[in-house]
Amino acid sequence: MAMTSESPCWGGASPFSGDYTVGRLDLADREHAEASGGETTVADIVRSLEFDILFGALRPRERLVEDALMARFSAKRHAVRQALVKLEHMGIVVRAPNRGASVRDFTSEEVEDLAELRETLHSRAVQRMPLPATPELISALTAIQRRHDKAVAARDPRRIDEANEVFHRTIFEACGNKFLIDAIGHYAYLSRAMRLYPLVDPKLLETLRLEHWAMIDALKRGDRRELARLVKGHIQHSKKLYLRVRGAILD
Repeated sequence: MAMTSESPCWGGASPFSGDYTVGRLDLADREHAEASGGETTVADIVRSLEFDILFGALRPRERLVEDALMARFSAKRHAVRQALVKLEHMGIVVRAPNRGASVRDFTSEEVEDLAELRETLHSRAVQRMPLPATPELISALTAIQRRHDKAVAARDPRRIDEANEVFHRTIFEACGNKFLIDAIGHYAYLSRAMRLYPLVDPKLLETLRLEHWAMIDALKRGDRRELARLVKGHIQHSKKLYLRVRGAILD
């Protein structure tokens, strides 16, 4: 795994501590509500619950009780129900008649199948990319990764997520096949509920961050084999962590 001169070194310090995630997300939600006049909208509820799910504050199969959500967000029942419908459409919440809503639980088989499909799509995209990458692409990815580094150092999960999404989209757009790019985006979105777990694990997050720099280095050198190895391996981290969390819940 390659490191560049752009990669900050933290020594042995952990970038995260304790349950910082829930606290930081709640703070961001309060700041967002204050900026919008203090009113909790359906979009606010969706935004908050999405990140609770994606960052593991709400676990697979955990129930989303309407009364509790109404109290948490000081919202009307119809707003909470609309938010749950939107989260269902996003694929991270399931609703059943007379049972209410709960966080979606991907089965082990679904997790493995989805990871396999994403590996296939990513590998094909790498095969189509013109290498070595253009200086413009390298410059763009370097700027994005610097933002990612800063977000990690600031312990800001929302900005980590945003920079991470832009980084991967920018890489795979280089393959030049619109349909392949759209397919990669679709299955990346479907897997969001399992992909973001590493963003709250200090060691895994550091591994992902360094792998980003290694991808930039492989693109710059035109090392297609190494780039293919990196993009395939990158998927495995979230898959393994999600399965471990899921296993602990079911045990």
